Amino acid sequence: MPDYLTATGEELVRAMTSTRLQDPGAIPAAAARRKRRASLVGESGRLMIIAADHPARGALRVGEDPLAMADRGDLLRRLAVALDRPGVDGFLGTADMVEDLLLMGALDDKVVLGSMNRGGLAGTAFEIDDRMTAYDAATIAAMGYDGGKMLTRIDPDDPATVATLEACARAVTELAAHHLMAMVEPFISHRVGGRVRNDLSPEAVIRSATVAAGLGATSAHTWLKLPVVDDMERVAAATTLPVLLLGGEASVDQPETFERWQRALKQPTVVGMIVGRALLYPPDGDVAAAVDRTVGLL
Repeated sequence: MPDYLTATGEELVRAMTSTRLQDPGAIPAAAARRKRRASLVGESGRLMIIAADHPARGALRVGEDPLAMADRGDLLRRLAVALDRPGVDGFLGTADMVEDLLLMGALDDKVVLGSMNRGGLAGTAFEIDDRMTAYDAATIAAMGYDGGKMLTRIDPDDPATVATLEACARAVTELAAHHLMAMVEPFISHRVGGRVRNDLSPEAVIRSATVAAGLGATSAHTWLKLPVVDDMERVAAATTLPVLLLGGEASVDQPETFERWQRALKQPTVVGMIVGRALLYPPDGDVAAAVDRTVGLL
């Protein structure tokens, strides 16, 4: 395997495809020898996670480019840069993404979170029926990872919502049985013009957070992943669970985005951030600078 910090995207893809073809057992072996960190949070008492689970749900768009995340070699190079920056604590992704990074050797001393429900494919009629099609709790535990994440969209007009809620509640309980983090990302959602849209009003985010906090037989290991919206003081006050801020879409107005994040990080329940496209595909293309500035907020 080439040095992931100096290799081109094409070199990484060639090496990993060759390994997958000739030695698939290298993946569990890499997981077994991965150096794990002693605690979830870093020295700052905060947690900074890089996320890249969007492709598994068919969500490849960044800005005006509908296939920005489709080039796996380019994405891996961006992830290599981001994960190597000081203050970055870990990674969230589906098995294909996590295992690419395992083979690269990029996940030592990192928190690793497995994305669990990717069945609600973007733009489909069944999007709210967000089934568990990726990681399960047993595999997350067996591979030595630190937790699982589930997207939990609540559409009052879609009966499929209740099946998603039930599946997420089961996952929370199963992860807790292994003493692993359950990261729940809730939204109140509605179909607008045939597409699922998340309600980002403070009232909707508060409601979604209170529902998410009650999922499962115990909340001892549950964390929430919440968007940065207006009136974050009220939003953050709706729970005692640890909250990570959702970075959201890449923004042209980065200074305003960073200012909103900084204000939200002042709330007592907010303990860090989990950011994907906004840092991996910044407007100026400088991944390292975008990551460093975000880590500075923590």
